[in-house]
Amino acid sequence: MRLPRSALKSRLAGTAFLIAMAVTLIALFADVLSPYDPLRQDYSAYLQPPSRAHLLGTDSLGRDILARIIYGSRVSLAVGVIAVGIAVAIGASVGLASGYCGGRVDNVLMRIVDAIWTFPSLVLALSMAAALGPGIDKVMIAVGVVYIPAFARLVRGQTLSVREREFVMAARALGADDLRLVIRHIWPNVTGPTVVQASLNVATAIITEASLSFLGVGVRPPAPSWGSMLKLGYQYMEVAPWMSIFPGLAIFITVLAFNLAGDGLREALDPRMARRR
Repeated sequence: MRLPRSALKSRLAGTAFLIAMAVTLIALFADVLSPYDPLRQDYSAYLQPPSRAHLLGTDSLGRDILARIIYGSRVSLAVGVIAVGIAVAIGASVGLASGYCGGRVDNVLMRIVDAIWTFPSLVLALSMAAALGPGIDKVMIAVGVVYIPAFARLVRGQTLSVREREFVMAARALGADDLRLVIRHIWPNVTGPTVVQASLNVATAIITEASLSFLGVGVRPPAPSWGSMLKLGYQYMEVAPWMSIFPGLAIFITVLAFNLAGDGLREALDPRMARRR
C-alpha cells in the first residue's frame, strides 16, 4: 500500500488518478452509460446544440456527440494501453539485452534504436499507419513502434547501472546464469522508471492516435474516435462549435490526467523527488 499512498499525497495527482480511473470505467461500461447508439443517424436532429435530449448536441449526421465521446474513449484507451504495451515489451527486451550484453550486441541494437529515434514521432507514426492501412489494430502497431526507442534507451541505462551493483555480482558469483540474473535480479530493479515512462506515454499515445485519426489514417469511419470527431467538427466551427469543443475537451482532460498521474508515480517511486518536494 506504500506506492498508492505516496502517489496520492499530492492533491493534484490524486485528482488525476480519479479522472483516469473514471475515463477507464466510462470506456469499460460504454454500453451502459451511452444514451444513444453512437452510429445512429437522425437527420431530423442534425447540428442540434446541447439540449436535454442531446446533452452535448449532435453532429452533421444527427449522431449524438456524448454517445460518440463515450465510445471514443474505448478507442483512445485501447490504443494508448496496447500501443504502450507493445513498446514496453519490445523496448524493454532490447534495452535489457543491450545493457547486459554490451559490446557488439549493444552497438548493433542501439544503432537500430537510434535510426528509429531520428524520425519525428508523429511523422513516423503517420508513415507507418499510411503503409499499413486504416484500422485500430494498425494504429496500435504504428504508435507502439514509435515509442520503442524511448523504453529501449531507458531500460538500457538502468541495466548498465544495476548490473554492476553488489547483489548482481554476488548472484553471479554463486553461479546464477545470465537469464536468471536478468529476470530475477536486474529486471525487477528497472521496472519503476519503466512504469512511470509507460504512464506518461499512454497520454502521448492518445494524442498520436487522435492526430492520426484527424489526418484520416487512423480509425475507420464511422467508428467513433476523438480525432475523427475533431476532423469532422472543424468544418462546422462557425455554425456548430460544440462538434469540436467537446471532443477536444475529452482529449485535453484525459491526457492531462494521465500526465499528472505519471508525475505522481514518479514522485512515489523516486525518493529524490519526494525529498525535493
